[in-house]
Amino acid sequence: MEISVSYLSSKYDPKRTIQMIEGTSANYIHVDLMDGGFVPHKNFSISEVLDLLGDHQKPLDIHLMVFDPIIYIHDLASLHPRYITFHLEATKDIVGTIEEIRKYGIGVGLSIKPNTDLYELMPYLSFVDLVLIMSVEPGAGGQAFLPTSVNRLEELIKIREENHFSFQIEMDGGINKDTISFVPTLDIAVSGSFVCQSEDFQKRIDELKNRM
Repeated sequence: MEISVSYLSSKYDPKRTIQMIEGTSANYIHVDLMDGGFVPHKNFSISEVLDLLGDHQKPLDIHLMVFDPIIYIHDLASLHPRYITFHLEATKDIVGTIEEIRKYGIGVGLSIKPNTDLYELMPYLSFVDLVLIMSVEPGAGGQAFLPTSVNRLEELIKIREENHFSFQIEMDGGINKDTISFVPTLDIAVSGSFVCQSEDFQKRIDELKNRM
């Protein structure tokens, strides 16, 4: 299992948080971008994101919680992220958005909210590299892990195996040293406040890895 660390909810400012993540064994920096429409809060402008992450070293795992995600792809592509993930409910042009991300050689992710029917993903699963299961309602850090997420992971793994799909499965929301043990079959676990509200990021990442 790989670990992607989100700097959304940190005791440090974003620049310092990212520097601290860079100094750990985390596999990715998880970038949560919210537009204030798809979710209640807004936390970015494109210029701020490009300035903040322009000299990143670790691969970026970008999660767009925005309406019309296609309009952000060109600018975000300049950061050369490993993945850009958007929500099924965020656009009427899912295929066009997938194609726009793919055009830049970036891995494509689709995200589902806790109440999204998994089978809404089916038409797109052969075209994506990642599925992000939200184990909390998207839009705010520090929420408690939803136990129903374990069943959703198991169902999605079954769909992947039965259809010979190759996408990675990621989960985001309430992941800590206790809840990570519920989802040992994940490919990528996102952890935010558990890591970034601490004084020792590497210690927290080690705790996650020791509980896998």
